[in-house]
Amino acid sequence: VPTLLHSFSLLLLLLLLLLRAEISSRAGVNYGQLGNNLPSPATSVELIKSLRAKRVKLYDANPKILRALKGTDIQVSVMIPNELIPNVSASQSFSDRWVRTNVVPFYPSTKIRYLLVGNEILTNPDVGTWFNLVPAMRRVKLSLRKFRLHKVKVGTPHATNVLESSFPPSNGTFRSDIAVRVIKPMLQFLNRTRSFMFLDVYPYFPWAAEPSNINLDYALFQAHNVTYTDPLSNLTYTNLFDQIVDAVVFAMKRLGYPGIRIFIAETGWPSAGDVDQIGASIYNAAVYNRNAVKKLTAKPPIGTPARPGVVIPSILFALFNENQKGGPGTERHFGLLYPNGTAVYEIDLSGQTPLSGYKKPLPPPTTNEPYKGELWCVVAAEEGSANETALAEALSWACSQGKGICDPLQPGGKCSKPDSLSWHASYAFSAYWAQFKKLGGTCSFNGLAALTAKDPSIGRCKVPSGRLA
Repeated sequence: VPTLLHSFSLLLLLLLLLLRAEISSRAGVNYGQLGNNLPSPATSVELIKSLRAKRVKLYDANPKILRALKGTDIQVSVMIPNELIPNVSASQSFSDRWVRTNVVPFYPSTKIRYLLVGNEILTNPDVGTWFNLVPAMRRVKLSLRKFRLHKVKVGTPHATNVLESSFPPSNGTFRSDIAVRVIKPMLQFLNRTRSFMFLDVYPYFPWAAEPSNINLDYALFQAHNVTYTDPLSNLTYTNLFDQIVDAVVFAMKRLGYPGIRIFIAETGWPSAGDVDQIGASIYNAAVYNRNAVKKLTAKPPIGTPARPGVVIPSILFALFNENQKGGPGTERHFGLLYPNGTAVYEIDLSGQTPLSGYKKPLPPPTTNEPYKGELWCVVAAEEGSANETALAEALSWACSQGKGICDPLQPGGKCSKPDSLSWHASYAFSAYWAQFKKLGGTCSFNGLAALTAKDPSIGRCKVPSGRLA
């Protein structure tokens, strides 16, 4: 019996050591690939090393990238695409084949440690994936066991809109449409497999939505005299990030799972954006990300008010500015690096460089207040090779929305020249936006348009403009 007890003790100690070894406080970086000007995987991996990243998260299982990561000490997350979730959920053999094809050939020489099933599945309206998500996660875990890949944790990243209530943090509650049917069985799975609740946490967005109500320094981790005390928990907060994370902690506790670990799958701040997007600047992005790394890599660990002293693994978004991402301009400017490999600003993801160690001065922020000048709605700069059919359809739609909107574009009109689709569309977009913005009209046109502070008028043709307020 003493021999058995001794063996059991050694086994328990080994398991504890493995668990501790798995959770490093060094930050990582998300490696997105939505750009037509990005470096090769081999070059990108060298750039990841130059950032001193401990982890990298991929949004697929790109074999070229996985091969480029071979032999490095970088922990890797791979992802099953959203559209495959129903297939994985329905078939264990499909799950086995995916793991055999996308994980087994690279393991263990590439340190694959996390297999994420989809990305922010619960954010958008259900298209047949919500209730397949947890069954798919269970099948993937079985596949990993089949191939003896015991170090790989299974999870799925969530945006914070999985919460129905997040303020105060102690009132954190998951949305009623997913809490019982999706989140609770997921938490049960994560608890049983000792995995993580993967969260995408972006203080930029709640701050940008209410810049007059949320202190910018509080969102950037550098408020000195601004705190918030939760009236129910009596916990005091010094930054918006902790508030968001703890709202999820309390929401999990409310469903009966108070101990599941948090993993920050994405966090960051945009270094640029459209003219109407407040607070997107190199200065703010550098301050946020440097402070995030300082907090999340601190030794001893800081944790959050609800979980003090707990290591929170983290991965910053993103490696590169990605020029083919849709949406507003900020979406294309979260990168730590430009596509040519140069730094947008200095940053060390290991956390070993103190804030005073960054020597290059940052350009002063100029977007911390809403833009108050004239604006024009024109064909987006990124749309140099825009789908001409889509642009023509958008032009036709804009012209049909109001009387006389496109009259100056008619043959002989003072805005008919130059006779190009892009010019005519820019005029029509701006004329539409100027006339209908007070009624809810937006400068979007399915991503074909963007606001600019540069007057596009030519000669006698004065393009209609508007203001945000």
